[in-house]
Amino acid sequence: MYPDYLVAPMRQELTDVGFEDLRTPEEVDNAINQKGTVLVVVNSVCGCAASNARPAAKAAIQNEKKPAKIVTVFAGVEKDAVDKARSYMAPYPPSSPSMALFQDGKLVHMIERHHIEGKPAQMIADNLVAAFNEYC
Repeated sequence: MYPDYLVAPMRQELTDVGFEDLRTPEEVDNAINQKGTVLVVVNSVCGCAASNARPAAKAAIQNEKKPAKIVTVFAGVEKDAVDKARSYMAPYPPSSPSMALFQDGKLVHMIERHHIEGKPAQMIADNLVAAFNEYC
Protein backbone atom coordinates (compact mmCIF):
# COMPACT_ATOMS: atom_id res chain seq x y z
CA MET A 1 0.00 0.00 0.00
CA TYR A 2 1.13 3.48 -0.79
CA PRO A 3 1.37 6.01 2.06
CA ASP A 4 -1.31 8.67 2.16
CA TYR A 5 1.17 11.56 1.90
CA LEU A 6 2.29 10.17 -1.47
CA VAL A 7 -1.17 9.72 -2.98
CA ALA A 8 -2.86 12.77 -1.43
CA PRO A 9 -1.98 15.18 -4.28
CA MET A 10 -2.96 12.58 -6.91
CA ARG A 11 -6.26 11.95 -5.14
CA GLN A 12 -6.86 15.69 -4.76
CA GLU A 13 -6.43 16.24 -8.49
CA LEU A 14 -9.80 14.54 -8.98
CA THR A 15 -11.58 15.51 -5.77
CA ASP A 16 -10.82 19.19 -6.43
CA VAL A 17 -12.97 18.99 -9.59
CA GLY A 18 -15.88 17.17 -7.94
CA PHE A 19 -15.01 13.47 -7.88
CA GLU A 20 -16.17 11.73 -4.73
CA ASP A 21 -13.38 9.66 -3.16
CA LEU A 22 -14.70 6.21 -2.24
CA ARG A 23 -12.75 4.31 0.39
CA THR A 24 -14.96 1.37 1.37
CA PRO A 25 -16.77 -1.39 -0.50
CA GLU A 26 -20.07 -0.09 0.90
CA GLU A 27 -19.43 3.37 -0.57
CA VAL A 28 -18.70 1.73 -3.94
CA ASP A 29 -21.91 -0.32 -3.78
CA ASN A 30 -23.97 2.76 -2.92
CA ALA A 31 -22.43 4.83 -5.70
CA ILE A 32 -22.77 2.28 -8.50
CA ASN A 33 -26.16 0.82 -7.54
CA GLN A 34 -28.23 3.91 -8.13
CA LYS A 35 -30.44 5.20 -10.89
CA GLY A 36 -28.64 7.27 -13.48
CA THR A 37 -25.08 7.36 -14.70
CA VAL A 38 -21.90 7.03 -12.65
CA LEU A 39 -18.31 7.41 -13.83
CA VAL A 40 -15.78 5.43 -11.79
CA VAL A 41 -12.11 6.31 -12.20
CA VAL A 42 -9.62 3.81 -10.79
CA ASN A 43 -6.80 6.19 -9.93
CA SER A 44 -3.15 5.16 -9.74
CA VAL A 45 0.33 6.44 -8.91
CA CYS A 46 1.65 5.46 -12.35
CA GLY A 47 2.79 7.98 -14.92
CA CYS A 48 -0.05 7.24 -17.34
CA ALA A 49 -2.53 8.19 -14.63
CA ALA A 50 -0.76 11.51 -14.13
CA SER A 51 -0.24 12.44 -17.76
CA ASN A 52 -3.22 10.77 -19.41
CA ALA A 53 -6.00 9.43 -17.18
CA ARG A 54 -6.59 12.19 -14.65
CA PRO A 55 -6.30 15.00 -17.21
CA ALA A 56 -8.69 13.11 -19.52
CA ALA A 57 -11.25 12.58 -16.77
CA LYS A 58 -11.06 16.24 -15.76
CA ALA A 59 -11.50 17.39 -19.37
CA ALA A 60 -14.37 14.99 -20.11
CA ILE A 61 -16.53 16.15 -17.21
CA GLN A 62 -16.56 19.63 -18.75
CA ASN A 63 -18.88 18.22 -21.42
CA GLU A 64 -22.49 19.44 -21.37
CA LYS A 65 -23.72 15.87 -20.97
CA LYS A 66 -21.97 14.13 -18.12
CA PRO A 67 -22.66 11.48 -15.50
CA ALA A 68 -24.94 12.29 -12.60
CA LYS A 69 -22.20 11.09 -10.25
CA ILE A 70 -18.42 11.00 -10.62
CA VAL A 71 -16.37 8.90 -8.21
CA THR A 72 -12.87 7.55 -7.78
CA VAL A 73 -11.09 4.73 -5.99
CA PHE A 74 -7.32 4.55 -5.57
CA ALA A 75 -5.46 1.38 -6.58
CA GLY A 76 -2.77 0.35 -4.13
CA VAL A 77 -4.42 2.22 -1.27
CA GLU A 78 -8.03 1.19 -0.55
CA LYS A 79 -7.76 -2.43 -1.67
CA ASP A 80 -11.26 -3.51 -0.61
CA ALA A 81 -12.95 -0.53 -2.30
CA VAL A 82 -10.93 -1.06 -5.49
CA ASP A 83 -11.70 -4.80 -5.50
CA LYS A 84 -15.41 -4.03 -5.12
CA ALA A 85 -15.32 -1.50 -7.98
CA ARG A 86 -13.46 -3.96 -10.17
CA SER A 87 -16.05 -6.64 -9.44
CA TYR A 88 -18.60 -4.44 -11.22
CA MET A 89 -16.24 -4.08 -14.19
CA ALA A 90 -16.18 -7.80 -15.04
CA PRO A 91 -15.47 -9.35 -17.51
CA TYR A 92 -12.69 -6.77 -17.93
CA PRO A 93 -9.51 -7.72 -16.09
CA PRO A 94 -8.27 -5.47 -13.29
CA SER A 95 -6.21 -2.56 -14.55
CA SER A 96 -5.18 0.81 -13.24
CA PRO A 97 -5.73 3.39 -14.19
CA SER A 98 -9.08 2.61 -15.75
CA MET A 99 -12.47 4.24 -16.16
CA ALA A 100 -15.94 2.74 -16.20
CA LEU A 101 -19.30 4.28 -16.97
CA PHE A 102 -22.36 2.72 -15.37
CA GLN A 103 -26.00 3.36 -16.17
CA ASP A 104 -28.55 2.21 -13.59
CA GLY A 105 -25.90 -0.06 -12.05
CA LYS A 106 -24.87 -1.72 -15.33
CA LEU A 107 -21.49 -1.29 -17.00
CA VAL A 108 -22.00 0.45 -20.35
CA HIS A 109 -18.50 1.71 -21.25
CA MET A 110 -15.00 0.72 -20.16
CA ILE A 111 -11.59 2.26 -20.73
CA GLU A 112 -8.77 -0.05 -19.68
CA ARG A 113 -5.14 0.82 -19.01
CA HIS A 114 -4.11 -0.25 -22.52
CA HIS A 115 -6.55 2.37 -23.87
CA ILE A 116 -4.86 5.00 -21.66
CA GLU A 117 -1.16 4.22 -21.67
CA GLY A 118 0.65 6.15 -24.40
CA LYS A 119 -2.52 7.87 -25.63
CA PRO A 120 -3.01 11.64 -25.53
CA ALA A 121 -5.29 12.81 -22.74
CA GLN A 122 -7.56 14.55 -25.25
CA MET A 123 -8.11 11.28 -27.16
CA ILE A 124 -9.16 9.57 -23.94
CA ALA A 125 -11.39 12.51 -23.01
CA ASP A 126 -13.02 12.35 -26.45
CA ASN A 127 -13.72 8.65 -25.89
CA LEU A 128 -15.39 9.46 -22.56
CA VAL A 129 -17.35 12.35 -24.05
CA ALA A 130 -18.72 10.08 -26.78
CA ALA A 131 -19.91 7.67 -24.06
CA PHE A 132 -21.39 10.54 -22.02
CA ASN A 133 -23.25 11.80 -25.08
CA GLU A 134 -24.70 8.33 -25.67
CA TYR A 135 -25.61 7.34 -22.10
CA CYS A 136 -26.01 10.50 -20.03
